[in-house]
Amino acid sequence: MYNKDAFDSYLKQHHDRFVDEFAQFIAVPSVAADGRGIQPMADLLAERFRKLGARVTQYPLPGGSPVVYAELDGSSNSTMLIYNHYDVQPEVPLNLWDSDPFKLTIKDGVMYGRGTSDDKGELLSRIQAVEAWLQTQGPLPCNIKWVAEGEEEISSINLPAWTEAHRDMLKADGVLWEGGGYDTLGRPTMAAGCKGIAYFELHADGAKMDLHSSVAPRVPNPAWRLVWALSTLKNEHDQITIDGYMDQVAPVSASLAAAINALPTDGYAPELEMWGLSGWLNGMDDVAAQLRSYTEPTVTICGIETGYTGKGSKTVLPAHAYAKVDCRLVPDLTVATAQKLIREHLDRRGFTDIELRLIGGEEPADSPMGSRIQQAAVTACHETFGKEPLIYPRFAGSGPMYPLSTMLNIPVISAGATWHPNARAHSPNENIFVKDYVDSMRFTASLLSHFGA
Repeated sequence: MYNKDAFDSYLKQHHDRFVDEFAQFIAVPSVAADGRGIQPMADLLAERFRKLGARVTQYPLPGGSPVVYAELDGSSNSTMLIYNHYDVQPEVPLNLWDSDPFKLTIKDGVMYGRGTSDDKGELLSRIQAVEAWLQTQGPLPCNIKWVAEGEEEISSINLPAWTEAHRDMLKADGVLWEGGGYDTLGRPTMAAGCKGIAYFELHADGAKMDLHSSVAPRVPNPAWRLVWALSTLKNEHDQITIDGYMDQVAPVSASLAAAINALPTDGYAPELEMWGLSGWLNGMDDVAAQLRSYTEPTVTICGIETGYTGKGSKTVLPAHAYAKVDCRLVPDLTVATAQKLIREHLDRRGFTDIELRLIGGEEPADSPMGSRIQQAAVTACHETFGKEPLIYPRFAGSGPMYPLSTMLNIPVISAGATWHPNARAHSPNENIFVKDYVDSMRFTASLLSHFGA
């Protein structure tokens, strides 16, 4: 058992400095999509790890952002692998922000800025928790291996190969993942897995320039061509109709269904209200919606661009049309299989002219329920928040959990305090509560204590 009073006193004493450090992290853009600020952020992070006394290495990746890897020795033989990322989403559209996205703004107990919740707030608060532990408790209760990447927001394209090349270095007894938080009713949430994702662009081409729309009776329209192709992927009942796609999905086990159905659904009504919706897709009830969210794959049109979309009218026949589509994957549907099935499906229907580009992908990951690191996280949750957490077998979202957990055969848990239902990750006015930022440090210390015991 660690000295909580000494730890909390240190947090209070250094609160202003910790927030100033957070502002420095937010001030560096580190946008993975275009590379802005990536190397300066990696350097800043590496230096912060060194201040802990960690052994730090930056691993350059081909055409990508470096992995910042840090190691700290503890007083036991147990080893925790921690995953975070230092890259962020693009800040656009700027006009929807109430403050500068790269200037930490604090208002009414909330800290705003790009990366506050996803994922710099959690990353830095964990680092600061380790500092507070070392200064108030002495040696860490377990060894720490920390992987902080800069490509999470672009599907962690280099992480699987990097992980494979460093298997021996990454051996651990449990993985602490990013993304812990709480639901609309304030209940802590954890997850032992996540869906995968395959992100595609579909392109259709016509004439070499936009044409006057009067030629429509005799000139192919790539916008219609793309719409017709997309319409074959799902039907009006929201059922995926890609040939063989659903055949790849492993049956939902009785234990998985039971674990999901045991979770409460009373948090969904506030969610609907927050999103401005009157009900779920196709009139599903909360129980059906919850089970579907965590067990079924998806095919989602994220955006379509073609022709003229400005104010007023402009009568054109577009030269080009493209759509962005993401496919959330569940076992045993892989990125490569999804790509192959969609390509073959389109070709069978005469859409050989539609170009299918794989932009990025991550495999689905499941981890055993009841693992040692999960048990330590549950105990830390009781100790920090005084509440029983909701434990999801997998998140409905995606992340690079597969290489660092499934590939290495290490149990994983996503747990913490920094994600809340209105954190607006990936959106304007991304935010984190000041209280949650501090609670993240307290939770991290408690988790380290119980995992290393």
